[in-house]
Amino acid sequence: MKKIVFLLIVLLGMGLIHAQKKQVSDGKPNVIVILMDDMGYADTEPYGNAGYSTPNFDKLANEGVRMTHFYAAQAVCTASRAALLTGCYPTRIGLGHALGPWDTTALNPKEETIATVLKKQGYVTGMLGKWHLGSKAPFLPTHYGFDTFYGIPYSHDYWPVDYKGNPVPKDTPNDWRATCPVLPIYEGDTQVGTIPTLEEASQLTTTLTEKAEAFITKNKNKPFFLYLAHPLPHVPLAVSSKFKGKSGAGLYGDVISEIDWSIGKIMEALKKNGIDKNTLLIVTSDNGPWLSYGNHGGSTGGLREGKGTAWDGGTRVPCYISWPGKIAPGSVSNQLMTNMDILPTIVGATNAHLPKEKIDGLDFLPMLTGKINKSPREVFYVYYDNNNLKIIRYKTWELVLPHNSQAYSQGLPGKDGTPGKVPYVNVPMALYDLIHDPGTIQDVQSQYPEVVEEIMKLAELAREDMGDALTKRVGKNNRPAAKME
Repeated sequence: MKKIVFLLIVLLGMGLIHAQKKQVSDGKPNVIVILMDDMGYADTEPYGNAGYSTPNFDKLANEGVRMTHFYAAQAVCTASRAALLTGCYPTRIGLGHALGPWDTTALNPKEETIATVLKKQGYVTGMLGKWHLGSKAPFLPTHYGFDTFYGIPYSHDYWPVDYKGNPVPKDTPNDWRATCPVLPIYEGDTQVGTIPTLEEASQLTTTLTEKAEAFITKNKNKPFFLYLAHPLPHVPLAVSSKFKGKSGAGLYGDVISEIDWSIGKIMEALKKNGIDKNTLLIVTSDNGPWLSYGNHGGSTGGLREGKGTAWDGGTRVPCYISWPGKIAPGSVSNQLMTNMDILPTIVGATNAHLPKEKIDGLDFLPMLTGKINKSPREVFYVYYDNNNLKIIRYKTWELVLPHNSQAYSQGLPGKDGTPGKVPYVNVPMALYDLIHDPGTIQDVQSQYPEVVEEIMKLAELAREDMGDALTKRVGKNNRPAAKME
């Protein structure tokens, strides 16, 4: 009898081992993308922040790879999110600015998203948080491949509340916020509530985290894709009582500490449900910090300027990628990668199919898993102001084309939630060597005319393909955004 029991235990153990191996190698890992709003390059400890700790970001860095030259396609909310979900330059698909509640533009439902391509592979797909690609049905997430959605349609500063959290009456003259509706909360296409005050906004991080944990637990036995787009640390800053005053680095530090807690809870949920080793986890930000808000904005770590500009402070963002057993733990990569590359990389990891229409992202899975050492990307075109080609990143060079830009560095930042005034300046053509000059201070175009010539050829290719308003060029391969009625 003892021998039979022992044999059964052995067979059961072998079955469990086989099941675990099958879970990891069946070609369908779970996928989670967590996106922060306006979190700066240096807002977490692995990227050099000062003044507060981020232990869960540290843990995430130790479990996967940290990208040091990762870029958002454009330094503004809507455009960046469109790029992440579709793998396209925002200008290619007609989205180049932040959509307000009054806008009639939306992401075209014909565009295939990460959710669309994974749903075709049998994935359960869910989104939580800030959408910002269309403010009403049928231009909300469940019409773009997501089975479920809970969150807000746009940034939480589009509301009738002033910088100090006080209501803005509808008849207030010369204040655009007076025309905004109370910030709605949606579940699917149905409005289920509102966020009328900063106190209500302070619950956003906790609520979204709890819903993310529930989604993971509910779908642990099937492949799933979860897109969690935290509305913070975008202003106005709001933090729950659990973290208020706890970071020792002011309200901004408190908010990042709560987001760090959120990352930890999601990692715990994966481990608790036994699926951490079969989950590809990507954590990044939609653009750099809003520097005009001073102590209510994040840090670029010394990169030039910030959100709303084409400079690295606006487009270069933190990015953590973890996939146990596939991506080397504790690794760091200085290779050029963009948020457009996330879709094709996920496609490579899940054996899904790329969208039918042309995309601009590239598959980084071979590099991330160590099969190749070099980035498949050499060029990144930085557009802003809808369709102005302002900067071209080529390998380790950055060519700046003449343009007009916000210049945070030439104005005094705001304080405690009220923004400072930001001057605009005319930016001349310049070439920067990012190896020796990451802050882009020394123009070396006179020393490297051959590099300028090579990059200008690339500029012409971009102008022919996607256009350039600065040179009055119309692209041949752009696709229209959708128009809401």
